[in-house]
Amino acid sequence: MDWTVDRLPYDATHRDFRATVRRFFAKEMEENGDRFESEGRTDRAFWQRGGELGLLGAQVPEEWGGPGLDMTYGLLVSEELAYAGAPNGFQTHSDVCIDYILHYGPEAMKARWLPRTVDGSAICAIAMTEPDAGSDLRAIRSTARRDGDHFIVNGSKTYISNGQNADIMITAVRTSSESPALSLLLIEADDPGFRRGRNLDKIGQHGADTSEIFLEDVRVPVANLIGTEGRGLATLVQQLPQERLSIAVSCQAMAQRAYDEAVAFTRDRTAFGKAVIDFQNTRFVLAAIKARLQVGWAHLDWAIVRHVKGELTADEAAAAKLWHADMLWDVVDQALQLHGGAGYMNEYPIARLWRDARVMRIYGGTSEIMKELIGRGL
Repeated sequence: MDWTVDRLPYDATHRDFRATVRRFFAKEMEENGDRFESEGRTDRAFWQRGGELGLLGAQVPEEWGGPGLDMTYGLLVSEELAYAGAPNGFQTHSDVCIDYILHYGPEAMKARWLPRTVDGSAICAIAMTEPDAGSDLRAIRSTARRDGDHFIVNGSKTYISNGQNADIMITAVRTSSESPALSLLLIEADDPGFRRGRNLDKIGQHGADTSEIFLEDVRVPVANLIGTEGRGLATLVQQLPQERLSIAVSCQAMAQRAYDEAVAFTRDRTAFGKAVIDFQNTRFVLAAIKARLQVGWAHLDWAIVRHVKGELTADEAAAAKLWHADMLWDVVDQALQLHGGAGYMNEYPIARLWRDARVMRIYGGTSEIMKELIGRGL
């Protein structure tokens, strides 16, 4: 089964676009992948090369410097990025952050930042998680006190994807000491009082920087408010389905890559005088994975079509993230096992896939939270 053809959301234009995306990531990973892993981040030239090819912010309209495509193109980039094992900063930037500015930002904010997010000259991050607030966003403690036509922001954030590279950061804060309501502010990295902490040492996804952020009396113009003051949580809830669908897309593509690596390895590897793939156990494991991948691609395409139509619900997106993340972990672990001792060696792609896969059941909302969200609608 070729997972890239005869897919409901995609046509001939998508296939041509996919070929461009695949060539880009293959070249970048061959030339720079190991360096990105060792340095713990991608360089800005990588972002700018991606921007030149139109791989960032596909959904941004032409009036704001984008190609004006729908999210099928952005999700396609995320598929190829995950399959290639490339750093995941593009996904956070394009699938998660840009739409907050596009849908909820004032006109001046769109005019200033959207063209730069498309060409790669401005990198975006979203800062929600805090040391004591993960999936429970109501526990956020960062504050923004009104002072004339500015907010004075204080607090700290952690586990922030793109945190080391980001030029702008969509930041969840409390704008009232008397209410648990949240607001979203666009904070610029060169604002006085904005400070980056450590580039955090993670189990996997080493090429994608993840940071601590500290905010000390940062003066943010009221014009940098995204959406309505005090309605930040509602805005986040509206955007989370796209984030979770994007993560499901990555999980499916990573599982496909793990399967492909296992098939290739077991065909070449011999044991007791025959190829490992010729053992019944190997064939049965791979057959079961292939069946799950077939179901996974069909489900994912259904979800993508619904999302583009504006019909994908929050609990459907949660279910997609839950199922595909759990499936990925099962598949990548079995694929590593089929590699035997080689699977534990970092020189083999399956080792990196296995490391990178573990966080997929955590970020964007843990699997347990996904079950809670789905369960609320029962």
